[in-house]
Amino acid sequence: MKRIQPFNDLKKIGDDRVTAIGMGTWGVGGWERPDYSRDKENIEALRYGLELGMNLIDTAEFYASGHSEEVVGEAIKEFEREDLFIVSKIWPSHFGYESAKRAAKASSKKLGTYIDLYLLHWPIDDFRRIKETLHALEELVDEGVIRYIGVSNFDLQLLKKSQEVMKKHEIVVNQVKYSLRDRRPENSGLLEYMKKEKMTLMAYTPLEKGSLARNGCLAEIGEKYGKTAAQVALNWLIWKENVVAIPKATNKDHIRENFGAMGWRLSREDYEDALRCV
Repeated sequence: MKRIQPFNDLKKIGDDRVTAIGMGTWGVGGWERPDYSRDKENIEALRYGLELGMNLIDTAEFYASGHSEEVVGEAIKEFEREDLFIVSKIWPSHFGYESAKRAAKASSKKLGTYIDLYLLHWPIDDFRRIKETLHALEELVDEGVIRYIGVSNFDLQLLKKSQEVMKKHEIVVNQVKYSLRDRRPENSGLLEYMKKEKMTLMAYTPLEKGSLARNGCLAEIGEKYGKTAAQVALNWLIWKENVVAIPKATNKDHIRENFGAMGWRLSREDYEDALRCV
């Protein structure tokens, strides 16, 4: 089995350390439905990222109706499991005590392994079902199906409310949309609260579907560092102590560029200047 030496730009999730930039898999293996046509390319891309030292992969049962999890499972087969950090998510239709347990075990089976971090993918209005689901996830931690519990797209109020109902394990991650252009986690107080609570904010859509990668102003900042606009946008996010970014990882070129956003930091002046680019 291949060993991964995680790249030395690391952030904490629970008691684990993960690379500051991971690999997102929305669109890997299809969108809402499975698409097997690019499986070989996607598997090779994910393996390439792992070989570089990116040890964090994010997926979900909703992605390609579970096929994304199968692609990830195939990609990680030849690597030492303890070197990896695998994230998946439960879709709201499976919220509830028993259904959450079934969903997690189904995702674990598709991945071929336990799940390091399991997230509630989206909030719903029925908090009773959210509470039941969180309690089911606590049992899944005890059973060894998952290791950590998190949420996704929860605002500050709902995050606090969810923390209050936990019985024996903590919520360690909230995965939300966050980028140079979309700074709602800052403006709402969510980011600061999570930092105080020692929770990790996992930022999805960090490049705004590629638009920040085409930003000429960010490209000018990047020239000082020998970096691209996309790398500046990603570095701006991981500049913050408790933020991890998960740009989409569908081909080797993008993964190589994402990887190059780690191992250095913008100066404070360039960090502030980047805000004026959007």
